[in-house]
Amino acid sequence: MPTRRSEGDLAQLGETFNKMTQELRTQRDDIVRARDLIDSRRRFTEAVLAGASAGVIGVDAESCISILNRSAERLIGSTEAEALGRQLTDIVPELEDIFTAARSGLQRLVQGQVTINRNGRERNLSVRVTSEQSSAAEGGYVVTLDDITELVAAQRTSQARPASPSRTCQV
Repeated sequence: MPTRRSEGDLAQLGETFNKMTQELRTQRDDIVRARDLIDSRRRFTEAVLAGASAGVIGVDAESCISILNRSAERLIGSTEAEALGRQLTDIVPELEDIFTAARSGLQRLVQGQVTINRNGRERNLSVRVTSEQSSAAEGGYVVTLDDITELVAAQRTSQARPASPSRTCQV
């Protein structure tokens, strides 16, 4: 709205209106840029989680599952649709001790091993529970699962084998 100086109060009102309109436009543009950046980061995070070989489970402050990647689905025997919004320990009761230790808040990282049986198959998992760094009183958690079944089997096999006698050479 173009204004002329001689219009007095009306001119000042027009100038104020134009400034407010420009500020609103600038704020809107900033919000759109921030939203686009968040969307880009979300897509990147989803791609990383989808491609990760480790199982990754996001858990909110109420202990409910909020994220579950494909590797975690395979390891725990539940689909994302079955697990989302449900208590972690209802879906994977084997994690109760480790998750309780993480919730105690004494350490930012708690790790251990569990054995789970799903679909007739026993698996040994290395588990890491990391608390989310958040300004909120209580944030969420990231649970990482690595299948170490073959490693544990190899260790058991090597421990079960008798050591071969050492041979020395005569000179």
